[in-house]
Parts: sequence; C-alpha cells; structure tokens
Amino acid sequence: MPVFAQTHFTAQPTVAQIETADVLLVDIRRPEEWLETGVLPGAVLLTYEHFETPDAFIAALGPHLKPDQPVALICRTGSRTSRAAPALAARLDVPVIDLGGGMFRLMADGYRGVRPIADQGCAIC
Repeated sequence: MPVFAQTHFTAQPTVAQIETADVLLVDIRRPEEWLETGVLPGAVLLTYEHFETPDAFIAALGPHLKPDQPVALICRTGSRTSRAAPALAARLDVPVIDLGGGMFRLMADGYRGVRPIADQGCAIC
C-alpha cells in the first residue's frame, strides 16, 4: 500500500516558472472562466466542482498523472485551490501545489492567458 505524501504547498511563481516547471498543471475553474481570461498553455482543464468527491476528480485526472510528478492547481483567485489542494494531497502520493492568487494574480502581473482548446479538456471551446 503506498504511503501518501499528504502535503500541499502554496506558491506564487511567475508565469515563466509555471511554464517551465515539471508539474502537471490543472486549471480547476469553470469553462466560462477559461474563455473569459484564457488559460495557461499546457494546463489540463478540469472543473473541480463538477465532481462529487476528490476521488472522482482524481479518477478523471488519472490519464494525465505521471509517476512522481507534482500536481499544481490554479483557479481564479486561489480560493478553490486552497480547498482542493489539501483534499487531493491526502489522496495522492505526490506533492500538490496551490498556485496562490490564481489567474487574477498572474493577470495583475501582466499575463494574458491563451485561448483554451478542446485538447486541454474544454468541451465548449
């Protein structure tokens, strides 16, 4: 039986740091939010609140998970990720990173997201 990391971190990296980090980046916002602000290139788009349990979310995320690769979560302001990160960390055997401040923090720093695409998981794009 695996020993779970049960750790999560809050970090405020720059866009360049996010784009070059060896993490699975997951945008947990709603599809209309992805369209409104854009997304980070390479992010998996998976709305956390559409799943009844963290285990169901992890099952949907499964095809994207690589062994030993940390998972980084981003939302609009950091509120949803602050709740999701500890719940996921308790179930995954890798660190889970809460990207504090979310897309609004990145946009305040001058970042403009890219248009989400279906390959990222956007069903309405």
